[in-house]
Amino acid sequence: MAKDAGTLIVGACQTGVQLAASLRELGDTSPITLVGEEAHAPYQRPPLSKELHGGTIDVAALSLRTVDWYRGQDISLITGERIVHVERDNDGGVATSADGRTFRFSRLALATGAAVRRLPLEGVELGGVHYLRDASDAARLAADLAAARDVVVIGGGFIGLEVAAGARTAGKRVTVLEAAPRLVGRAVAEETSEYFRAVHQRRGTRVMLDAQITRLAGTGGKVAGVELANGTQVSADVVLIGVGVVPRTELAEQLGLAVENGIEVDEHGLCSDGRTVAAGDCANLPNPYARGSGGRVRMESVPHALEHAKTAAAALLGRREPYRMLPWFWSDQGDIKLQIAGLSAGFDQTVLRGDPDSDKFSLLYYREGRIIAADCVNSAADFMAVRNALARGQDIPAAAAADPGARLKQLTGEPAVA
Repeated sequence: MAKDAGTLIVGACQTGVQLAASLRELGDTSPITLVGEEAHAPYQRPPLSKELHGGTIDVAALSLRTVDWYRGQDISLITGERIVHVERDNDGGVATSADGRTFRFSRLALATGAAVRRLPLEGVELGGVHYLRDASDAARLAADLAAARDVVVIGGGFIGLEVAAGARTAGKRVTVLEAAPRLVGRAVAEETSEYFRAVHQRRGTRVMLDAQITRLAGTGGKVAGVELANGTQVSADVVLIGVGVVPRTELAEQLGLAVENGIEVDEHGLCSDGRTVAAGDCANLPNPYARGSGGRVRMESVPHALEHAKTAAAALLGRREPYRMLPWFWSDQGDIKLQIAGLSAGFDQTVLRGDPDSDKFSLLYYREGRIIAADCVNSAADFMAVRNALARGQDIPAAAAADPGARLKQLTGEPAVA
């Protein structure tokens, strides 16, 4: 019998660290190797888009675990190595990095995450043009923001709006350019989209919707502005392009695994070969949410990364524990905190609680008379009530929820009969 080479986790990120931790918590004593391509030890990513206005990024302060923790858990953390090739054999397989280093494994976990979606625009190579995905990106962006006067954000998603809010807090002139008719249109309903357009404009950010960009203009190798198809020219010392991400599936494709908007996994985190696992941003999984619209989903959030990693770790050890976490998300945009519980796809009714002009409200989503999700702006109590109700299979009647004076927690009904 071949020696147990242990588990290789490709991706030293939140998902990868949790996967390693879960293996140990489940009693696994075999070797664990966690390989990441960044030079830094694994760190928290959400603060990267929220703390840029300070001018510096302290990656060490964002570390997920201490060096002593990895040592104490007997986890080999390898940084600065990008895995570019993986081969399988009867005993497991071997992975090779771009530098030629090899890693033999008995079990394989892919926590490869996602990469920024890049725009094929003239001028993207100019100085002052940025994407934001990792700590190095954030450090470069923070340095340029510190000296900038005019900041343009291309893309009205959560990352872009968080950066825009931080830049305005720092006193910059900020313009958000969104190609779609509304902000964060894939994630929230029109009422919430309109609120974010209005609140950013009230705080001094110019928001331009249906903005079709033709090129980035520069002077002396540095960006100077953004040109739109309608002839508008927007001045810019710094441009952030934030138009979403694409799952990193290259290694999965090498292995012949099923790939469709991410690495396809079953409810246990197992890939199509029945022995590799994939978790986090890179994974496309069966909708775990009982009130979801069915089909498959790929989610990008810290809560999902952590819980999905636990499911995948169990699968590596032969335990089949279906992933059933209720999806939830958050976005901090200056003094505005958005919390989302559930998945709103397929809603046929909404209930607005509170006044968006007060910067405190909730939008509840219903399908066929039952609550399925909520967007809560500076409304933590509503968020917790909806999140708890959904997790327990309970309902919150729409008619009663429409009363802004009613406490949602007290309106929660009994669990539905399966």
